[in-house]
Amino acid sequence: MEWTEDFKENCLFRIDESVRMLRICMGRIPDSGFWERENPSLNSMGNLLLHLSGNIRQYVISGLGDSPDNRDRDAEFGAGGELSRDIVWKQFSATVQEAREVIRRADSGSLLKKRRVQGFTFSGMGLVIHAVEHLSYHTGQVAYLVKARNNEDLGFYDGVDLTVNNT
Repeated sequence: MEWTEDFKENCLFRIDESVRMLRICMGRIPDSGFWERENPSLNSMGNLLLHLSGNIRQYVISGLGDSPDNRDRDAEFGAGGELSRDIVWKQFSATVQEAREVIRRADSGSLLKKRRVQGFTFSGMGLVIHAVEHLSYHTGQVAYLVKARNNEDLGFYDGVDLTVNNT
């Protein structure tokens, strides 16, 4: 397997893993809690999903995929209930699907080409890595919010033996 295909396959796996976890969290938080902030310094699940959509669009769809960058980052954090959770989730899911297609289509030249995004200069690989780790980071925040609210394990790895040692 060519390195580019292996890189893309691993990144897409991690994206899918985070989306799976976020979907579980969506099923465990009531509509009334979707936009709730525990305190003014924290973001709601709704804000975090809008933020993830904006970040993925800016780094992967625009940065790697060369689409226009129309991100309004402040609006992601300023939103507070004017959109339903279903609309936010549909927008997030559509953004992820579009980003997956951009990543799938990327060739070695586009993955190595340097670009300037959000004031930083990264290769196409760097843009994808940023989007994947950023998605994972905020997925952990959402999971924490839901676990703290519900006082329950989310079962992300139910049925998987995570105690197996490397061989």
